[in-house]
Formats: sequence, C-alpha cells, structure tokens
Amino acid sequence: MERQELALTKLREIIDGNLIEVGQRLPTERKLAEQFGVGRRTVRRALDHLEQEGRIRRRQGQGTFISDSEPASLEIVAEPGFGEFLEHASPIEFMEVRLTVEPMLAQFAALRASKCDIEKLNALAEDTRTANSADQYERADAEFHRRVAVAAKNGLFLSFFDALVSMRSDISWQQLGENNRCYKQQASYASHHLEIADAIAERDGGRARDLMFKHLSDIQERFLQRTYT
Repeated sequence: MERQELALTKLREIIDGNLIEVGQRLPTERKLAEQFGVGRRTVRRALDHLEQEGRIRRRQGQGTFISDSEPASLEIVAEPGFGEFLEHASPIEFMEVRLTVEPMLAQFAALRASKCDIEKLNALAEDTRTANSADQYERADAEFHRRVAVAAKNGLFLSFFDALVSMRSDISWQQLGENNRCYKQQASYASHHLEIADAIAERDGGRARDLMFKHLSDIQERFLQRTYT
C-alpha cells in the first residue's frame, strides 16, 4: 500500500471508528506522521484529501477538526445533453459503463473502507443471499453496489454513480431485468457479493476489482443473451 493511501486509511479508521468525536481536534501532523510511520508531507496530503471530501476542517492557529462522519454525495447538475443521453441510453450501454467504473470503485473501497463500511457491505451481501423475493433482492443488490461506491470515498465518483443508476427507473431496463432473473441466478450473484465484500475486508484491492469485473461481466452476458437470442 502506498504511503498516502496508508495515511488515508489510518485517518479514516480514526474518524469512522469514532476514536475522536465530531468537532474534536486531530493530533498534530508531526504526531500523526510518527504514529503512522510516514513523513509529515504524506500526512499533509492525506489531510488535504479528507478536507476536500468534507471529512475534516482546518482552523488556522487552532488545528484540524473532525467534521462530517461520511462524505456526502454531490448533486450533479447535468447539462441537458447529458441528461437526455442518460434518459435514452440502453441497458447494454449502462452495463458497459458499470464495467468501467465499478471495478475501480471496488479497488478504492478495499484501500479506503472504514470498519463501518465493511460491516454494512457484509450485511448487505448477506441480505442478497437471504432475499426471499425478487424485489427484496433488487433492493439489497442496489444498496450493496452503492455502499461499495460510498466506501471508495470519492465524492465525484459517488455523484456519477448515483446519476448513472437513476436509469434503473426506466421501464425498459426494469423489464429486461425482471425477465432475466431467476432464483438460481440471484444465488450466484449473491455469492459474488460475498466474495467482493470479503476482498474489500481483506484490503485486497486487486482481487476486489477483478471480482467486481467478473460479477458485472456475468450480468452483462445474460443481458446480451436476453437481447440477441
């Protein structure tokens, strides 16, 4: 793990583990550098990143303080052309973009997820396994994938993800999904979720990325089979 990612992970563990309460001051850069075994410049860059996310705030002459416990999703004000494109994009286009974006989100999540994120991912993966109806599965599935995006700790990626999945409300997408689901497939997909959650918990970014790509590739293949056969 790179030094800055290490510092970010350690700082997020402090914030998300409530080791320091919201509104309280973090230790100095020097103390954090000694604690993490990295240089002060590395700590400063990690703090810059967290400040951009809204996780901390700095007060000149006073120090660095904990702010919000979780980065908020930024609202995307889309240009009309982009919004119109999203409205008319096909499920296959949707899956191609997911295959590009979500594996990287899984890799980032493995590096940056808090203990709380990991617990929620495990619980949601289990919810997809135990779902006793199609609607229950779909809700747990959507929440699982969004939690991966949240755990990646990148507000811009999260905003794009939210804009992308808004396409799920489109009737043609829903019909394709409903016609392409069965209990056996759901069980297979749920096992993928459990494996992805496990890789993230183990901080194995490469494995999390590859598992997410495999999971979405399988879904894409079934979409293509349904569309062209």
